[in-house]
Amino acid sequence: MDDRTAAVGTRSAAHFEHTGASQDRTSDRTRKWPLWLGGVCAIGLAVYLWSLYAYSHKPTPRVPVIPVMAATVTKGDLNSYLSQIGTVTPFATVTVKSRVAGQIIKIDFHEGQLVKAGQLLINIDPKPYEAQLQQYMGQLRRDKAMLANAKITFDRYKNLYRQSVIARQDLDNQETLYNQALGTVANDEGLIDGVNVNLSYCNITAPITGRIGLRLVDLGNYVQATDSLVVITQLQPISVIFSIAEDYIPQVAADMQNGAKLPVQAWNRDLSKQIATGFLLTFDNQIDQTTGTVKLRAQFSNDDYALFPNQFVNARLLVNTFHNALLIPTAAVQKTPQGSLVYVVQANQTVQPRDVKVTTTQGDLTAIASGLKVGEIVVTDGLDKLQPGSRVKVQEANSASQTASE
Repeated sequence: MDDRTAAVGTRSAAHFEHTGASQDRTSDRTRKWPLWLGGVCAIGLAVYLWSLYAYSHKPTPRVPVIPVMAATVTKGDLNSYLSQIGTVTPFATVTVKSRVAGQIIKIDFHEGQLVKAGQLLINIDPKPYEAQLQQYMGQLRRDKAMLANAKITFDRYKNLYRQSVIARQDLDNQETLYNQALGTVANDEGLIDGVNVNLSYCNITAPITGRIGLRLVDLGNYVQATDSLVVITQLQPISVIFSIAEDYIPQVAADMQNGAKLPVQAWNRDLSKQIATGFLLTFDNQIDQTTGTVKLRAQFSNDDYALFPNQFVNARLLVNTFHNALLIPTAAVQKTPQGSLVYVVQANQTVQPRDVKVTTTQGDLTAIASGLKVGEIVVTDGLDKLQPGSRVKVQEANSASQTASE
C-alpha cells in the first residue's frame, strides 16, 4: 500500500510539474505576442515607406522623339501649267523625187547632213537632154529660115494683089503658109524650153532647209521620173502638237486674241529635264468628239536640235500665274475625307495638324489659300509616324522655293 501511495504521489508530483511548465510556456507566449505584432507592423511600415520612396524617385518615362524633315512656308508666284503628251512634228518634210529619167552620176550630200534650200544634192546624166536640145535648136534654125521665106513671099503677094496681078485666093494661101511657119517656129521654141527645163532637173537641189535622211538611191542607179531619192526634214523651227481638254479652249482662245504669246515648255518623258521653251502658235478648228480635246501646235526655235521629229515629249502650257501665294512642298499636304491638312512644327518641337485650303498644285510645289502663315514650318517627310502632340526633331528645314528648285 505504501508503494502504491508512493507511486500515486510520484505521478501527482509529475503532473503538477507538467502543469506548471505548460502554464509557464503559455505565459511566455502571452508576453511575446505584442513583440511579434510590433515587429510585423514595423516591417509593414518599412515596406510602405520604401514603396513611397521608390515611387517618388521613379524615373519619368521619356516621350520618343521622331526625326522628320520639314520646310518653311514662303510667299511667291506659282505658274499653273497644263501638261500633256505631245509629238514633235516638223513644219515641212519633203521627199525629193526625180523629175526626169536618167543615170545618177554624182551625189553631193552625206546622210544626216544639214542642207540649205537650193543646195545641189544629186546630178543626173544630162547628155541625152543636151543632144535633144541640139536637135531642137537645128529644127528651129531651119523653121526660122522657112518662116523668113514665107514672110518674103507673103509680102510680095500683097504687092501683087494690090496691083491686081494675082487673085485673092493666092494671097490667102500664102498668108496661111506664113502663119504655119510662125507656128512651127513657136513649137520649136517650146520644145527647146522643155529640154532646158529637163536639163535643169538633172541638177536636183534641196527644196527646203533641213536635215537629209538616209538616201534611197546610190551612185550609178538609173532612175525614172517620180522615183524617190531622199527625204529632207525641216528642224528649225519645229513644232510640238499636243491636246488639251475642251474646257480650257475659251481661256486659251481669249489669251491668243489679246495678242499674248502663251509660253510652252517641252520636257522629257519622265519630267526630269526641260528640253526647250517655245510659244503657242495655233490650235485646231474642231474638237475631237471621241476624246473631248482639241489639238494645239506650239513652235520652238530648236537652236540646239534637241527636239527630234516624231519624238514624244511632255508639253506644258502656261495658263495662269498665282501671285503672292503661300507656297509649301506638295509632300507636306495630306488628303483626308474632310479636305487637306498639314503638320505644323510648334515652338516646343511638337506638331499639330492644321486644316488648309489648297489653291493649286504644280509638281513639287503647292499654293495654299488659307490655314498657314509665312515662316511656319511644316513636316514634309515622316508624316506616317506623327500624331497630334508628337515630339519631333527636324533634321532638315528648307524653304518651299528651295524644295521646288531641287
